[in-house]
Amino acid sequence: MLYLVAALALGIVAQTPAASRVPLLRAIWPTYIHLLVVGWLTQLIFGVAYWMFPRYSPEQPRGSERLGWAAFVLLNTGLVLRALAEPWHSMTGRAGTALVASAALQLLAGLAFVVNTWPRVRER
Repeated sequence: MLYLVAALALGIVAQTPAASRVPLLRAIWPTYIHLLVVGWLTQLIFGVAYWMFPRYSPEQPRGSERLGWAAFVLLNTGLVLRALAEPWHSMTGRAGTALVASAALQLLAGLAFVVNTWPRVRER
């Protein structure tokens, strides 16, 4: 929910008349999109799938709890890193390494989610 509110607030700020004159405000549009799509929508999808998909087993109904937490931590770490690095990169041309690291963390989160969820949805 925090990412939704943050994204919507950034969306408002990015549409103000001052946004065209202030470099930092011009640079936040990709951050807005990322917070909305990855921070809100993707995590909403991950959470609903984690909770609602068929049970893996009676002992571990949602698969590996550790892998679920790993996906959550990796995705959020990558997202926060991206939210900090994206405007910095847009304004200075630096932070390319941080953007690559954030994308790698988000990829690892997606892989962890798939590895944890796939056994729950495969044909039985």
